[in-house]
Amino acid sequence: LIFTDAPVHPNLYVLLTPVLVALIAALALGFGVLFSSLTTKYRDLTFLLSFIVQLWMYATPVIYPLSTIEDPRLKMLMQANPLTSILETFKFGMLGVGEFSWAALGYTAGFAAFILALGIVVFNKIQRTFMDTV
Repeated sequence: LIFTDAPVHPNLYVLLTPVLVALIAALALGFGVLFSSLTTKYRDLTFLLSFIVQLWMYATPVIYPLSTIEDPRLKMLMQANPLTSILETFKFGMLGVGEFSWAALGYTAGFAAFILALGIVVFNKIQRTFMDTV
């Protein structure tokens, strides 16, 4: 072993990794289809989208754990982010730290399905005018 004092304690929840990757892929595909469709019609949306992505990066607990947030209103707002439960489950499965909740993963799965469906609907509505705007 190279690192004997490493704080890595994988557990049974590491087996959820394919599910978590599928959730991230569904979110990425949904947002990608939605925003690429909208930016072909509304060109200025590109600037707003770059700002939103920067804010979303700070609102996702990548470096700091969710358990360090003490204000219940702020914690609830952080849990509304669909990436929070995915990253917390990754941390819980790989490192043995963090918070794990089936309800939070269910919320993320529902949100991903909604965004994917919304992206497909918007794409199908806007695709008729793609050639007019491109």
